[in-house]
Amino acid sequence: AVLVGVAPDYDLAVLKIDAPADKLVPIAVAASHALEVGEPVYAIGNPFGLDTTLSAGLVSALGRTITSMTGRKIHDVIQTDAAINPGNSGGPLLSASGALVGVNTAILSPSGAYAGIGFAVPSDTVSRVVPQLIEKGRVTRAGLGVRLLPDHVTARSGVEGVAIYAVDERTLAARAGLEGIGVNRRGELIFGDVIQAVDGVAVVTIEDLQALLDPRRPGEQARLTVTRDGRRRDVVLTLIEEE
Repeated sequence: AVLVGVAPDYDLAVLKIDAPADKLVPIAVAASHALEVGEPVYAIGNPFGLDTTLSAGLVSALGRTITSMTGRKIHDVIQTDAAINPGNSGGPLLSASGALVGVNTAILSPSGAYAGIGFAVPSDTVSRVVPQLIEKGRVTRAGLGVRLLPDHVTARSGVEGVAIYAVDERTLAARAGLEGIGVNRRGELIFGDVIQAVDGVAVVTIEDLQALLDPRRPGEQARLTVTRDGRRRDVVLTLIEEE
């Protein structure tokens, strides 16, 4: 196989297998957002090197958030009690009809072996990420054209919301008049715009903001509710492509 692209933030990769086309049968993909807790699911993988092992279980929970190997959060993850062990990562999580609903990625276990809690990246995320990996070899995200102040600095200053640290030049955010932080003569931070909500959904942390932007595509519009000097206003931005 040849490596086509990787997305470490999602624990996903695409390989091109060197085999005749008639030997490769694509799996049907189901929409993970249609899953319900209690549905039966099946995991296939190579736990501890035991290839093509099948385990069965249920959808234990939906909408979980786990941390990827890069430290970035993966949202809307599927939790299952189907046995997942080291060697299952990258294997499919299947619905009762045999359609892909997730890609097994991690477990929660004090011992490192199966403890009844496994996680899979949802197929909706896979369907969004994989075409980008095939086309570009990497994943791009929808962004605002701004850099953000770390949460702990914002909280320490007693400010609620996600503070803009700086606005990239020649972006729509700059044209919209968004401003980042400054420093007064005493070295104290002077806050510019602080993002309070996206399309009416409140954000408190950078992770909240990223969770709302992650499913979006460049070119889509987002309505930001921002505050500056006690004044609140809405700004509509067209999202740009960011790596």
